[in-house]
Amino acid sequence: MYSKIVGTGRYLPEKVLTNFDMEKLVDTTDQWIEERTGIRQRHVAAENETTSDLAFHAAKNAMEAAGVSNTDVDLIIVATTTPDRVFPSTACLLQDKLDIHGCPAFDIQAVCTGFVYAMSIADKFIKSGESKCALVVGAETLSRILDWNDRGTCVLFGDGAGAVVLKPSEEPGILSTHIHADGAYNDLLNVSAGVSDRTQLFNDGAAYIQMKGNEVFKMAVNTLGSIVDETLAANKMQKSDIDWLVPHQANIRIIKATAKKLKMPMDHVVTTVDKHGNTSAASIPLAFDVAIRDGRIKPGETVMMEAFGGGFTWGAVLFQY
Repeated sequence: MYSKIVGTGRYLPEKVLTNFDMEKLVDTTDQWIEERTGIRQRHVAAENETTSDLAFHAAKNAMEAAGVSNTDVDLIIVATTTPDRVFPSTACLLQDKLDIHGCPAFDIQAVCTGFVYAMSIADKFIKSGESKCALVVGAETLSRILDWNDRGTCVLFGDGAGAVVLKPSEEPGILSTHIHADGAYNDLLNVSAGVSDRTQLFNDGAAYIQMKGNEVFKMAVNTLGSIVDETLAANKMQKSDIDWLVPHQANIRIIKATAKKLKMPMDHVVTTVDKHGNTSAASIPLAFDVAIRDGRIKPGETVMMEAFGGGFTWGAVLFQY
């Protein structure tokens, strides 16, 4: 028995901030941002839009594509770093908006690797027989935890949501998932404070994303290279067996380094970082939905999703679409 993706969906807020807009906010340039990251624009949620709102639209699109109703869904997992509230979980708030009742619904927090973690968990629910129709969502409003005066971080991130529906299938679907973490590197990429640790709030009383960019870049490239090797070895596959790479959309240089590791031409790597920026847990499902709906990824092809994020966390999902 396999878990198979039967529908995808995405949602992006209407407001767009281009690199030229960012030039007016901080000391930066369009050329500097694009050369170092590949980002040209990012979407930003409206003041009245929450993470669960973005998740709702993406989920509805995925459910429609899968041909399932609210009574079919029996598991909801939302990967997010930016929940609406401390509690209830964003998954419970999404469940209510979708008019779904009774099934388990919970959040996963693994930052940029969150969607990969969520897929790994949903896969196990389906293979154990606990779920027959799982809704997995990655959704973020990272604009709410950005210091808009910090040119090193505010140009990188955006808001959005992506979703997939998984069902059991006798045809090959998810072949393997691989998830890891090492908290020893927590100081390289983090949000400065939270609910119980209030010691590093900024002067305005808020907490924002902080990143040591060069160190994170080096770790990401090395770690993603190793997860590629681990995934291929677990499935006794060669690099040439992978048809598509759908990576976390953080930085075009990291994406190109991973593609080089796979010996994969860039025309078989799905990239949306130029239009979306880094949307953390939402980036992979957003990119995947784009490639499904424009017809690039076709049924039967083998796809690898991989991500690296704060924690540090990292992981991969290998599947046949």
